[in-house]
Amino acid sequence: MNSDSAALANPVTASLLGAHAHLGRQLGQAATYLPGVSTFCALPAEPGAQDWSDLAKLLGPGGFADMFSSPALPPPGWEPVFVLEGRQMLWRDSRPLDDRLPASGAAADAPAVAELGPDDVPEMLDLVERAQPGPFGPRTRELGTYLGIRERGRLVAMAGERLRPPGFTEISAVCTAPEARGRGHAARLVRALADRILARGDHPFLHVAEANTGAIALYERLGFASHQKVTFRGFRTP
Repeated sequence: MNSDSAALANPVTASLLGAHAHLGRQLGQAATYLPGVSTFCALPAEPGAQDWSDLAKLLGPGGFADMFSSPALPPPGWEPVFVLEGRQMLWRDSRPLDDRLPASGAAADAPAVAELGPDDVPEMLDLVERAQPGPFGPRTRELGTYLGIRERGRLVAMAGERLRPPGFTEISAVCTAPEARGRGHAARLVRALADRILARGDHPFLHVAEANTGAIALYERLGFASHQKVTFRGFRTP
């Protein structure tokens, strides 16, 4: 798709200025999500000194600026926090929905996939603590639909929607508790989310750490293909 690069080059900015505008705050051309929703920040493709200054004002002294895949580097005085190499992957399975492996394609006695709501947030945060999928706050669920799987009443796996650039929806927070891994939960959840995203006319995509070869192999089996390499960076404001 020729529009891939334009739509996905800066997915945080596209989300904050579009579908997620109600979940963010903006000063000048700088934007960031509300506290508890996400730490992601957005700036123009080629930010100037005023843009960085506006972002610093939004975050406050010592605030965390998660620049996601933005290649822009801040001016002196901003403290580097992390650098992580990753890749962006897009759904490339062009088969009709009815011809693909169903999201619920598992053993008859497999636990059900259920939508998670506000009352499930404490369990979701507990699972994040145990499974460590990446950034997730008390309001992250508001970014989109989240699905989960329970075993013996306890949430052991989940996945959900995060960034929403026009025409696309990111699948994120894919995680399984250590004691429940190897049972296909992640595959079922990703497939279920992809089906929902496709059904409403959006295109699924996701991001994964380059070192996580197991996850990359899983996503390729499910119908995703690498689109571009990305570098994730975080900084602290002066």
